[in-house]
Amino acid sequence: MSEGDLKRDLGLYSAVTLSMGAMIGGGIFVLPAVGFKKAGPAVIVAYLLAGLIVLPNALSKAEMATAMPEDGGTYLYIDRAMGPLFGTVAGIGVWFSLVFKSAFALVGLGAYLLLLVNVPATLVKAVALGLGGVVILLNMFGTEKSGQVQGVLVSLVVLVLGAYVVGGVGPSNPVQYSPFVSHGLGGIATATAFVFVSYAGIGEVASVAEEISDPGRNIPRAMLISIGVMLAVYTAVVGVIVGVVPAETLVHGGPTGGTSLTPMADGAERVFGGVGVTVVAVTAVLALTSMANAGVLGTSRFLLAMSRDSLLPERIGRISPRFLTPVNAVLVTGGVLLTLIAFVPVVDLAKLASAFLILVFSLENVSVIVFREVGGDFYDPEFRSPGYPVVQVLGVIGGVLLIAQMGLVSVVGAVGISAGSAVWYLAYARSRTDRTGALGTYFDREPDASEPLDETAAVSKRDEE
Repeated sequence: MSEGDLKRDLGLYSAVTLSMGAMIGGGIFVLPAVGFKKAGPAVIVAYLLAGLIVLPNALSKAEMATAMPEDGGTYLYIDRAMGPLFGTVAGIGVWFSLVFKSAFALVGLGAYLLLLVNVPATLVKAVALGLGGVVILLNMFGTEKSGQVQGVLVSLVVLVLGAYVVGGVGPSNPVQYSPFVSHGLGGIATATAFVFVSYAGIGEVASVAEEISDPGRNIPRAMLISIGVMLAVYTAVVGVIVGVVPAETLVHGGPTGGTSLTPMADGAERVFGGVGVTVVAVTAVLALTSMANAGVLGTSRFLLAMSRDSLLPERIGRISPRFLTPVNAVLVTGGVLLTLIAFVPVVDLAKLASAFLILVFSLENVSVIVFREVGGDFYDPEFRSPGYPVVQVLGVIGGVLLIAQMGLVSVVGAVGISAGSAVWYLAYARSRTDRTGALGTYFDREPDASEPLDETAAVSKRDEE
């Protein structure tokens, strides 16, 4: 193993729990009440639709990850398909968006902590900062340690959610599901766009592909298992919440009369009493911590991959010879994470970032089409997405429809992230790279050229050397 290499010490179980941990936090503990306000009981359908729209991206990402089993995930695939400008926009943008999501997870601990102890608001933020520091240290000291902690946390959360569903099915009141489509189809569409971010963590396992053992088998399995489990968990848990918690509590049960920030605890109180509230609150803390851990682990690898390709300073991607982790990338990610927790209204900014994630998911579906059509011998994945290209086209269409439902502010946020990333590329990175990506190489060929795409046109400078 060379000095710049990472250890493949994450097996299938760790890969599955990493992916699930990145999804299982705020999506189920915080967002159901907000989704209910937009769609009524049909919020159950919104969670199901959001997962189905993510599925094409999961298949596309799994395919590309087995062709390029390196850290970097979304950045790597879009860069190799469309070139470094698009790669820079995707890499910085997704990193930025997922750091916000991780910060949101830690800040979201506050509402559930208040159910356990009477904590002043200032101390809630301090606890979130402390947990953020622990997450950063875990990711600095070793991917294997981080993966082991992730596995324990996610397993406990899934067990509690399973018990929540089993215990809540009986007490669910059928009257509360009627009228089911109370806000029309438009309400379902809006809620689907809003809760889409619940599945955004599906790509975390691909972003650490270089640290997954037997990536050709484990990455596709991990992604498909995790999205299948989360589709079932989200749909079942939200179904129970709608059935046992009165609409008035969901819509006006928050601390200031707004939507409830603790909908799962509201349901637990009616089904299991005070003990249930305590168990759910502890579980929420574990789940949101898990989500933040997965976020730091995955997003720091975007910086690692971009540094290797000279789109960011080389020192950011250096691997610690002691811990065999990209310590500087973790520190940069963690520093931004802690700054956001301390000073920024993260919930609002996470909403702005969600539109960008949907946009990038669509670009990944396009990237598979690019690789399949012009990738030549370079592109040889061990796993191929079934239903190509219909699945990918449907994924793009679904993404466009979701963005249209998110409102002007979210779209402006996505445009702003894209513009800032493009400025960085033009000011810093363009003079440091001469890669063109598979698409650019194809169009730059002579009209009568018959050779397949040269592999070196779509790989990093590190691999060329």
